[in-house]
Amino acid sequence: MTDGAFFTASNLSVRFGGIAAVNEVSFSVGQGQIFGILGPNGAGKTTTFNLIAGAIPLDSGKINLDGIAVNGLRPDQRARTGIARTFQITQPFDHLSVEENVMVGCLLRGGPIASMRDEARTLLEAVGLGSKMRDEARRLSTGQRKRLELARALATRPRLLLLDEVTGGVDQPSIPGLIDLVAKLRDRGITIIIIEHNMRVMTGLADRLMFLNRGTKLTEGPPAEVMRHPEVLNLYLGSAHA
Repeated sequence: MTDGAFFTASNLSVRFGGIAAVNEVSFSVGQGQIFGILGPNGAGKTTTFNLIAGAIPLDSGKINLDGIAVNGLRPDQRARTGIARTFQITQPFDHLSVEENVMVGCLLRGGPIASMRDEARTLLEAVGLGSKMRDEARRLSTGQRKRLELARALATRPRLLLLDEVTGGVDQPSIPGLIDLVAKLRDRGITIIIIEHNMRVMTGLADRLMFLNRGTKLTEGPPAEVMRHPEVLNLYLGSAHA
């Protein structure tokens, strides 16, 4: 744990029945950094996101964003402190336009409809969907839906952005553009915590990585160091590689 870190998670724990989905997990992220969470299926990655966003309550532990304890806050209240997230499986409002989907994110702060529309258009241009803003969301490709998911999250003006499998299910030619987009968000000063299975994405973007296994933190550190850890090699890349 780093003193003065922008975001800290201290001893996060939650159990589902007799199973410890997340067990005493602690980490911190500096402002403007990208922090990656790795681990096999069932490791507790998305559950950790759900705890941070307030989708499920903590059994124990503390979450702090820029000096503010968010433990007792509802998801909408956490969003107002500056926490936003995307989802591995995108869920746009299919029969609304792409522009209207982003305007929904602007509702968090309120204001004139015209201002929300202008902001939505600016964000859609920024994520490469300017030409699609009038289309119904259901007509977008998987890669385009991921970009829409990002734009909706950005519409809440986050300070901490949780990205869940931003390249998951996306065709290979679209991945470099998404990686570049995430890097630009970091350059704008947004702090990012990202879950990814694509190792090139993680090692290319993240300042630090944490590896989870069965709800417990196995190791944390610079990407090269984490990827050399013997148990990470064995669990994630296979015993033959290790």
